[in-house]
Amino acid sequence: ITVKSSNQDTVTAAGEEGEDPPKEEPWETTLKNTVVDIEVGEFRGHKVSLWDLLHCHYIPEENRKELLELYEAGELTLEQVKTVVSTIVTRAAAAAAERAELAAPVNEPRAEPAATEAEPTPLHRD
Repeated sequence: ITVKSSNQDTVTAAGEEGEDPPKEEPWETTLKNTVVDIEVGEFRGHKVSLWDLLHCHYIPEENRKELLELYEAGELTLEQVKTVVSTIVTRAAAAAAERAELAAPVNEPRAEPAATEAEPTPLHRD
């Protein structure tokens, strides 16, 4: 009991907003409990909650805020949020993978200029 009251004091000291987090909004709970199977990037082979997907690095903050506002206001259904988030994450992960593939060949030719840089050294000896 003492621990709980000291936690409440800490929460109150942090601000009135601190009282809200234990009382999770129903829409937030739904997003945390709805899992999606996304077969891209680090999510491959794992079921991930919509909440976690919304807060992953593939979803820009601006998009996340807009989606959450629309969902909370009832303008988007859970299925619509799931579809939009899945699409954004899938496309962003595919684009990131494509960039990684394109970057790989660029690194190989860079090894050649390093070799050519070594060639002028004998010329300087002449």
